[in-house]
Amino acid sequence: MESIPPKRRFPAPWTVVRDGPDAFIVQDANGVRLVTIYCRDDLHRIQWADYQRHLTSDEARRIAKGIARLPEFLIHHLGFYERDGGDRRWKRSHPYHVALPDMYVRENWDGINAVCRLNDLPFDPTGQRMKRDGVLYVVYEFALQLHAIQFWDRFDGRWLRHNEFMFPDKPDDLPKLREPREPNRFGRSRRER
Repeated sequence: MESIPPKRRFPAPWTVVRDGPDAFIVQDANGVRLVTIYCRDDLHRIQWADYQRHLTSDEARRIAKGIARLPEFLIHHLGFYERDGGDRRWKRSHPYHVALPDMYVRENWDGINAVCRLNDLPFDPTGQRMKRDGVLYVVYEFALQLHAIQFWDRFDGRWLRHNEFMFPDKPDDLPKLREPREPNRFGRSRRER
């Protein structure tokens, strides 16, 4: 007999709402206020004596958006391997790797860079290049598994475990990446292919 998992107390998605000129609120799907982040732009404009002790509205908004993304980071996606166990090289503290064909990266660099910047996806080329079936691949690393999965899904990458490609099933509840406003300028999105 299967036990019923407990319901989440603060269901996703969490949203950011501006509460007047001096605060941002993060609330859950039920409208419950989780966090209030205060800001004071008026003190920064006139550079009042203690203006540096207060956040600007832009700083408060970015912090609130970061807090609102916490449920995305806590999702466990089935079909992907944890980095614990077996091989001592694969630990939770080690980065996740995704490989893209070198020619694809060269042709679509502006689009890849635009999508990653828009979604705050920090990706770093490792400098490793690998050749498989006559195709040269460039390897990128990610500190968070969710970022690696989103990058892998959006750009049709190859998931790496050790030096071998993996082809896990795509999770159903994977959050979609935001696309730039000018999609034609940055190549086609995966949905259009």
